[in-house]
Amino acid sequence: MRLHILAIGHGRGTQEGALTEDFVGRARNMGRRMGFPAVTCEELAVSKNRDLKKRMAEEAERLVGRVPEGAHVILLDARGKGMTSEDFAEMLGALRDAGTKDLCFVIGGPDGLAQLPGKRAGRSLAFGPQTWPHLMVRAMLSEQIYRALTILAGHPYHRA
Repeated sequence: MRLHILAIGHGRGTQEGALTEDFVGRARNMGRRMGFPAVTCEELAVSKNRDLKKRMAEEAERLVGRVPEGAHVILLDARGKGMTSEDFAEMLGALRDAGTKDLCFVIGGPDGLAQLPGKRAGRSLAFGPQTWPHLMVRAMLSEQIYRALTILAGHPYHRA
């Protein structure tokens, strides 16, 4: 199962971007041996539209255009449901084992995430009730993906 992170805004040249790239690289290396042939993080530009609703709609259109056909979609949203690392790993393994080709994590822009036109999310995921900077969410998500793969592999990275 290919794992995709789609995010509005650019993190290149930031410490958060470097951390995200590090964990995506680790996950990519580990995942190849475990039925996860690709782990990617794609950044899309923030809309320049001055109207908030139009800006969020444009960003949602860009995001939905990058979601692979038939992908299972998970939205990152502060109103979503939290998961333990073990539950997250179990979910990834179950989706892979069920034959899911693509799992797509979607992170909106600074103003949030509008409804994705024509796509229905399988769930919304939150990293607690706090609001996190979008670049931090990418770093935390990429670390949790790596952690989930280490849990599935029985690797000692996760010590719980």
